Amino acid sequence: MRKLILACLLAVAPALGVASEGAALEPFKVDLSNRAGLQRGARTFVNYCVSCHSAEFMRYSRVAQDLGLTAEQVQTNMVFNGGDVNQVMRVALGKKDGARWFGQVPPDLTLAARSRGADWLYGYLRSFYLDPSRPFGVNNTVFPNAAMPHVLVDLQGTQALHDGHLKTVSEGTLKPAEYDAVVRDLVNFMVYMGEPAKLVRYGLGIKVMLFLMVFAGLAYMVKREYWRDIH
Repeated sequence: MRKLILACLLAVAPALGVASEGAALEPFKVDLSNRAGLQRGARTFVNYCVSCHSAEFMRYSRVAQDLGLTAEQVQTNMVFNGGDVNQVMRVALGKKDGARWFGQVPPDLTLAARSRGADWLYGYLRSFYLDPSRPFGVNNTVFPNAAMPHVLVDLQGTQALHDGHLKTVSEGTLKPAEYDAVVRDLVNFMVYMGEPAKLVRYGLGIKVMLFLMVFAGLAYMVKREYWRDIH
């Protein structure tokens, strides 16, 4: 019984905005309607994440189809391993090399947003701080002792942890608000990647609602016609 309760708590933790490893999380509002933002998130993902992490349940061609990009655009700007748009997002980094360099194999990120939650990802990517005791010189308040280096450090800059609060040490190429916008786009793309059918469902849902409204109007008119003589 205790194991069942624990499993239920862990399952709902992302939805409650609770960080299982570290600090409390800031709520993240998912916005899959912003196609331009999803395109920017895809660009950040392939430039900063796919060098170490794979996304083997997502094809480049599906990204092109869903985000309104041409196959040529995706081939030129997203596929860097010499493949084509019909392949899945595999990484060139071998598992043995990944385990040797990072202490563990970098996980596949296709379902990261579903397993961790958008709140967790948004907080994690904004919470790296300098820590000389760590192999890559950084730690994370959301995920303490994370094996991953701060791959977005050139954009965000560096932070230090003082009395439980993160303080900027050196600025990156982006202002804090600009960096947060980049992370929002990236997290939104990862949410989309975890369930691409959401975009289809959203579009279908609007069509269904419009159909029901029209059908309700026609049904009401028919009802009035049938009951006109009685009333």
